[in-house]
Amino acid sequence: MIAGTRISVELILDRISTGMSEKEILIDYPHLTAKQIQAAVAYAKRIVIQKTGTKLSSKDTTPVTLYTHEISR
Repeated sequence: MIAGTRISVELILDRISTGMSEKEILIDYPHLTAKQIQAAVAYAKRIVIQKTGTKLSSKDTTPVTLYTHEISR
């Protein structure tokens, strides 16, 4: 769940996977922030990396920052 909301990381990822942009998600869920959406994606990425043992290549510049104040466990 995203801190302070009843919205799950899964819901955010589902919206993104259907092609919704960050802007569209923010319109549908006005109580979210762009930072919370980005944190949800980063959290999911971190979980996939941990579960698969995947190592990021040196060419991957995508940040894997987890904003723990944005997501509650």
